[in-house]
Amino acid sequence: MPIRFFTAGESHGPGLTAILEGMPAGLPLTAEDINHDLRRRQKGYGSGGRMQIEKDGIAITSGAMNGMTTGAPIALHVQNRDFKSWKDRDITPITTPRPGHADLTGAVKYGYRELRLSLERASARETTMRVAIGAICKKFLAAFDIRVDGYVSQLGDVVADLDNMPLDERIARNEDNDVRCPDPVAAEKMHAAIRQVKIDKDTLGGVFEVVARGLPPGLGSHVHFDRKLDGRLVAAMVSIQAMKGAEIGAAFENAGKRGSQVHDDIIVDDAGQLSRRTNRAAGLEGGITTGEPIIVRVAKKPISTMLRGAESVDLATGEANPTVYERSDFCALPRAVPVGEAMMAIVLADALMEKLGGDSISEMKPRFDALRRNRLEDLPMDNREWRFGFDV
Repeated sequence: MPIRFFTAGESHGPGLTAILEGMPAGLPLTAEDINHDLRRRQKGYGSGGRMQIEKDGIAITSGAMNGMTTGAPIALHVQNRDFKSWKDRDITPITTPRPGHADLTGAVKYGYRELRLSLERASARETTMRVAIGAICKKFLAAFDIRVDGYVSQLGDVVADLDNMPLDERIARNEDNDVRCPDPVAAEKMHAAIRQVKIDKDTLGGVFEVVARGLPPGLGSHVHFDRKLDGRLVAAMVSIQAMKGAEIGAAFENAGKRGSQVHDDIIVDDAGQLSRRTNRAAGLEGGITTGEPIIVRVAKKPISTMLRGAESVDLATGEANPTVYERSDFCALPRAVPVGEAMMAIVLADALMEKLGGDSISEMKPRFDALRRNRLEDLPMDNREWRFGFDV
């Protein structure tokens, strides 16, 4: 069964809910497995006041009993502490849309007569439940020794020096500081950039990278466009609030190079094991995993809610009117890393389940061990002439 999930809830409503379908039976799962990543999502330099209010903790209300998944849909709930401040309050209408947010586009699409209806659902508060679902998918992947991690590589115009830092070291140092940047020199510059943007009453975005290690070759497909794994990953990343682009590895940089500088030579050792000299393809060829680490780079725009405001129009009067500040972050990039990890884990868990089949972890593990690998013995070639044989 493929993975499907739904989230529901508003930013300042009573709470957030999610349902995850397709998780097999027999996976150990507790609230703490999820709460660890929920805490990570709430930590990051540049966060606004909301993160001081909410202390997210998950309630698993279905699909896991006595610390073990049952195969039934998993229901999750997080309470919004801030709701008590809004429950009995007369809410001032918002009629001036913020550029870059869903205020105006949501009103056009749904005919809202109050822009807060767009704000409440479009808010990145929704990613709380994506992180919760992603944490479960991470637990599933970990049962097969597959790991998903992320780190910040650029914040504003500050670019981390990661070219000569091994991938394992980047990941080992991704929580060394509160901007989640493995390069300590760049991290200090990122702190300074955020401090300055606060003074300027502005916002900053940047780039983070998400990495999956331990994947077998052969996940995904080159046969159908919607099963190509690189397409599914890019779509998942840009579905996150404020993400405006994603690339597999250094895709845009590679576009300016020659093929001899981009493609990964295939080599074989004495035992018949095939491998790559490099990983410029970032773990994917033809929409299928190569067995090398998958690396996805994600571009996050600066948050559209700025303390300094922006030019806009009051839809109630038709007059020019600057936007009104709604409590927000100055830079949410470090907090976006766990969200990107979650979306990658969801996509990869779905691809692995698609490959393995089965209703329980105990069924899946022998199938995983029997998967075809990058070995000559797994790839017998007929090496003789043949014809298409189409009768047309």
